[in-house]
Amino acid sequence: MKKLLKLAVSAAIALLPSAAAFAQTDITWWDFLSGGDGIRMKALIKEFNDTHPDIKINATTLEWGVPFYTKVQTSAAVGQQPDIMTYHMSRYPLAVPTGILRPFSDEELASAGIKKENYVDAAWKQATFDNKVYGIPFDVHSIVLYYNKTILKEAGLLGDDGLPKGLDGLDNFNAALEKIKATGKVEYPLSLHTDEGGSMWRVFYTLLSQQGAKFIDADEILPGDAGVKALQTMAHWVSTGYSPKLISYEASIALFTSGKAAMHINGVWEVPTMVDLQKNGNLGFEWGAIEIPNLMGTQATWADSHSFAIPNSDAKPIAPEKVKIVLEIINWMNEHSISWASAGHIPAYKPVTDSKEFKEMQPNATYAKLADTAAFDPVSKLAGVAGPIYEATQNFVVPALNGQLEPEDAIEQMREELKSQM
Repeated sequence: MKKLLKLAVSAAIALLPSAAAFAQTDITWWDFLSGGDGIRMKALIKEFNDTHPDIKINATTLEWGVPFYTKVQTSAAVGQQPDIMTYHMSRYPLAVPTGILRPFSDEELASAGIKKENYVDAAWKQATFDNKVYGIPFDVHSIVLYYNKTILKEAGLLGDDGLPKGLDGLDNFNAALEKIKATGKVEYPLSLHTDEGGSMWRVFYTLLSQQGAKFIDADEILPGDAGVKALQTMAHWVSTGYSPKLISYEASIALFTSGKAAMHINGVWEVPTMVDLQKNGNLGFEWGAIEIPNLMGTQATWADSHSFAIPNSDAKPIAPEKVKIVLEIINWMNEHSISWASAGHIPAYKPVTDSKEFKEMQPNATYAKLADTAAFDPVSKLAGVAGPIYEATQNFVVPALNGQLEPEDAIEQMREELKSQM
């Protein structure tokens, strides 16, 4: 009887699921990704979870901008921070000195197979302070020049390769705008989002960087006259009627997609908008996108990067075993970032951008070279998404380019405003 009982117990134990086989580590994830970005990231997270039964990413999307970064800071202070989060690299100069980000050791990176040489150099540098790496880049996103091939061809500005021609150099670009206007086919040659500081910062900083100038040099804000020249250029586009006054983000896009504007400067994140409209037969023309032409002498374009980072918490530091899993997740996300590229972004992981699949992805492959000349925000606590520079651009640059303030006065007031916050 005892033998039979022993055999029965052994059989029952054998039928029980193995605790080790079904052990699962929960990872808390925060991001600020909405719209097309959010859809693509949720799909990546689902794929990761489906293919990694031992790890479960529990993802939460929070409000973009200041609310997200404030939430990270307060949660870390009380030990309720996520294990992994998305973070704009333009915010690193503000975040690192305050101790919000946990650095990765060389040993941790090596163990995960994460190598500096596999990433866009400018983005990797943006995450490195005092030889410590505080985050891993996921992409490079920037502004680009969207264009209507039909209108540019009529104006004699489209090459046989389907790319714009004759746009390099400010005089040539302005002459091209006049040629487009002369066709009488559009209301505006160029559509800019002229009522908001964030969008106009990206254009302003591009024109500043193309002059080889710095926004901040030591303790000086906008030294020299490069800032005035950049703002005068933008204000000229509006005052001549090349671009509309005080127009919202949505309206600036609608001008282009409706065929009422021949060109449009906006982020790569609007590529899916154009792709979807064309796919559904709602665009009405062939379009393309290229890096911002070299207007001021040096090829450069404002850029930022989404990255992955771990919040630092003295109250409840992340466990070493979780760091290892987080780095596994980051590595996997970058290896699978071709789907992220469909949102218009340029993957920061070189093996993906070097792949045949990416090189056939248009228009991404055409403007991908801008990653080599990307101009990231100044390394300053004043800079970064939703930072003081964005606010100052709203207060001074926007009124100046819309004719409500002289460019010289706007730049001087911007200097004074930001100098007081240094």
